[in-house]
Amino acid sequence: MRLKRFLLRYYPPGIILEYDKAGLLRTKSIDLLDLTLETNPDELLKEIMQSEPLITESRAEQVKKLIIRLQQKQNQEDNNSFAFSKELKAHILPLTNVAFDKSGSRFLTGSYDRTCRIWDTASGTELHSLEGHRNVVYAIAFNNPFGDKIATGSFDKTCKLWCAETGKCFYTFRGHMAEIVCLSFNPRSTLVATGSMDATAKLWDVATGWEVATLAGHTAEVLSLCFNSVGSQLVTGSFDHTVIIWDVASGRRVSTLMGHQAEISNVQFNWDCSLIVTGSMDKTGKVWDASNGNCVATLVGHKEEVLDVCFDLRGQLIATASADGKINGGVTW
Repeated sequence: MRLKRFLLRYYPPGIILEYDKAGLLRTKSIDLLDLTLETNPDELLKEIMQSEPLITESRAEQVKKLIIRLQQKQNQEDNNSFAFSKELKAHILPLTNVAFDKSGSRFLTGSYDRTCRIWDTASGTELHSLEGHRNVVYAIAFNNPFGDKIATGSFDKTCKLWCAETGKCFYTFRGHMAEIVCLSFNPRSTLVATGSMDATAKLWDVATGWEVATLAGHTAEVLSLCFNSVGSQLVTGSFDHTVIIWDVASGRRVSTLMGHQAEISNVQFNWDCSLIVTGSMDKTGKVWDASNGNCVATLVGHKEEVLDVCFDLRGQLIATASADGKINGGVTW
């Protein structure tokens, strides 16, 4: 293996290593989720060199400079101000979802009018209208960070894969027996996962359009799903009150997370894949240990259903949104 170059990732903080292995260009990330202004760069460099053989003495000073750059970025004041930008007449019927690409230069809208549309963020110009579904387009996503493909899931029981540059439909994924209500690309953009009202999730091959696996284990609708940041596991949340962790390579169930007393509204891994947060119609959120499936915390305080949950990019903060009109936040430890 031969190290080619470094790439910086500011949020969450990390260093990407680009290296050559047997003639193929590969990448791996060094996550620095605990990096603060008080972190000693020399001590952190020593830890990195002990655990990563690609970082040799000849590269040490370069890595130290990257650590300092990440610390300087954290020290920059956030002077962002937000104001109304523009209003777009996007569809003739209500919208169901919106999604940005990684750079924020384009965004998607899905609608009850059975179309998905691609927009230029700066100008508000419609770039493409993705037409072909026979019912509501309910779930949409770019294959970030690449941004060259789009997946759309519909109440017509199909998922479609599109070219983000031309609007051409590559494949229509058929196999679900009921409405598709959630979907996601894996981090490498080689798979699309879809969740359906038929109580299953499915994995689809982006290159061929073939079904890779059917993940059957829930007894009610699958309303939410999420890959971990390395793509090795998928978590699904269901109206059967349970959450299941799946091994992506084999399609087998790893563990079932039980404890909620009502339907699951959302599920999400944190960045380092160690924790899962779930929201439920039982008015609580829960935090789970992804390695063993144990519940490590129950987030109480809302008076109505918890409709959405999320980690911050470092996985140190959690926000919950509820039908009681409130947003709660807290730390994970």
